[in-house]
Amino acid sequence: MANEFWFSDDQWARIEPLLPKHRSGAHRVDDRRVISGIVHVLKSGCRWQDCPARYGPATTVYNRFRRWTMQGIWRRLFLALIEVTPGEAQMIDSTTAKAHRSAAGGKGGTKFQAIGRSRAGRTTKIHAVVDGWGRPIAFEVTPGQLGDVRVALPLLASLPPAALCAADTAYDSDGLRQFLLERGTRPVIPNNPTRKRPHPFYPPLYRERNLIERMFCRLKDWRRIATRYDKLAIVFAAGVYLAAAVTWWL
Repeated sequence: MANEFWFSDDQWARIEPLLPKHRSGAHRVDDRRVISGIVHVLKSGCRWQDCPARYGPATTVYNRFRRWTMQGIWRRLFLALIEVTPGEAQMIDSTTAKAHRSAAGGKGGTKFQAIGRSRAGRTTKIHAVVDGWGRPIAFEVTPGQLGDVRVALPLLASLPPAALCAADTAYDSDGLRQFLLERGTRPVIPNNPTRKRPHPFYPPLYRERNLIERMFCRLKDWRRIATRYDKLAIVFAAGVYLAAAVTWWL
């Protein structure tokens, strides 16, 4: 079928060395076929049970995604592929994904599973940082109503310092600005209109922030990212990592 996803030879040559080897248990069936099936489901937004038979049994495709999610393999795959160069530009922002009714009921409740209520209803927020080429280099998943600046510090602290960091007005915080300056990073953040003493701001640099907006547009072309169907936050986040790895880093 024309709409099926299959890894190209070049893509598979990059991803295959990063997959788990010599694991105990039954011998794994064709990794390339099964993982292509996982990507197909995430991109198309279909139910796992509706995964085309060409990828193998739907239970095999789902169980592989779920098991490797719980083992942190998709996140480690993403981290192994990204290339973060100190001194480059970085942009930070967030987007929300509408939580489908099937996402309800996760163990620990909605807050523990990163589902919150905002003006858009029940949502999950995806926080991200991109490099100067617009490629995602860090993610965090939180309830939809959580303020952006509260996630910015730990997310940026996990990365090497950049020459500049562009963000919108939601990140206009003295604490974040001080954190960036101490790392040698120039904050490119518009001043909140309520500020009595505005900080220096350079609009031409801020225009480059469109890179992260374009990244979110491409990320949410994956229908299981644009709409959250998963009960568990760790499962939804794994889909985000895999989508980002395939779209930008393979």
